Amino acid sequence: MNIRSKLVLMLTIILVVTVTAGSAYALFYIRAYMLEQAVTDMESDAYWMMHTLRFLPDGVQLQEELERVGNVSNYHIALYDSNGAMLAAWPDGTQRSPHLHLRPDELRRLLADKPVLQTINQPNDDNIWVYASIQESRNPARFFAINQSKSRIFQPITDIRRIIYLGLVVAILIILVFSTILAQYMARPLLKLTRDVERIAQGDTGHVIRTKRDDEIGTLSESVNKMAQKLRADYEHLQQLNEKQGQFFADITHEVRNPLHTIMGSLEMLELPDLDDEKRRKYVRNLRSQTERIGRLFKDLMTLQRFDSDENFVIREHVNLAELVGNVSEWYRQPASNKGVKLVADTHRCMVHADPGKIEQVLDNLVSNAIKFTNNGTISLKYTNTGDKVELSVQDTGIGIPQAHWPRLFDRFYRTDKARSRDKGGTGLGLSVVKGILKAHESDIHVESEVGKGSRFYFYLAPSSRDPEWVEEEPEDHSSRLAT
Repeated sequence: MNIRSKLVLMLTIILVVTVTAGSAYALFYIRAYMLEQAVTDMESDAYWMMHTLRFLPDGVQLQEELERVGNVSNYHIALYDSNGAMLAAWPDGTQRSPHLHLRPDELRRLLADKPVLQTINQPNDDNIWVYASIQESRNPARFFAINQSKSRIFQPITDIRRIIYLGLVVAILIILVFSTILAQYMARPLLKLTRDVERIAQGDTGHVIRTKRDDEIGTLSESVNKMAQKLRADYEHLQQLNEKQGQFFADITHEVRNPLHTIMGSLEMLELPDLDDEKRRKYVRNLRSQTERIGRLFKDLMTLQRFDSDENFVIREHVNLAELVGNVSEWYRQPASNKGVKLVADTHRCMVHADPGKIEQVLDNLVSNAIKFTNNGTISLKYTNTGDKVELSVQDTGIGIPQAHWPRLFDRFYRTDKARSRDKGGTGLGLSVVKGILKAHESDIHVESEVGKGSRFYFYLAPSSRDPEWVEEEPEDHSSRLAT
């Protein structure tokens, strides 16, 4: 059953139940009122008859007088003497013996000195009875009984009920017509919304539900549009992640396959029986170099994996940058000197709040890259107080990076010159690791570069609360540590 049929059925049931319950309630109280009013009228008429029959003289035709009274009252009337014998009745043939309704004590009380009126209205009797005594009567009549049928009393209610039922049938026909129209009006936007939602559920997340309603249906439509927009964004994001994941595994496979080929080739050469010592040492160096390259690759992958999943990836401490920069410059003093490049590093005191091991790894990667791509000139490792943060930078005079590569420079396994980078032993993850570590520090890595003139990588760290005044100790000769 569709929603329109349900609405029509619901409105019809509501109407029928409401009208029926209201009618039954009204008829019940009307019936009770009419019955009570009929008893009151009969008792009042009985008093009138009592006084009328009392003054009839002896010898008068009681039947004729009773007919006159009966024509006025429209009751069934039976007139009795003191022995309970019926003297007259109206209409003719009325046989209403009081002994069928009055006990002997009630009859004696009815014939007592004082006027008595006795009303009998029992639920299982279709008539209402009123017995009245006639005191000091001038004729043989001593009491009478009047009665009328309850069905006669309730005849107007029967007519009212018939009218109500007829009206109910007409109302049901009218409500069926109007409820169908109303249900169609109410269901139309819901049916349209259902079709739109089914379209979105089938994958058309670009579909937009257009409605100008200000009611709950309009609100629901807007919510569905927002849900579809979010689903579309999530789907596009998942597609991008899927593409990146596929590329990521392809890159890992490629990065591991190349050194493995070199290792296998070196092992094959080492198995030659007539290989001289110089070549043997060369292939052993190749083995060591490629093994270290694979080790660096998996180390970087573990770092990135921890950044993605470990909430305790960084553990911040209050650390002096002079110590971290001093360590890194010491590590690369000889490699820089071998290429004829100066390594300039600041040495003044500067406290920051960061993970010392991770920041040392950032500087390690940046300085390592600078040495790889700088053939002459200077590499500067500096840090500067800018007030509310500390800027650290690694600047070189190397080959530079074209601006077209800047947006993807920190993507995993991205290289500006793939062949050349592999020749230099890189894993393609160094700058991705740098970005991940700095992101965990709520910072970011920035780059400035010009082809043929060099590059500058810089980032910011939070100052240490233990050193709020930023006391900086300049060296006596204001020179920097050099690695020449």
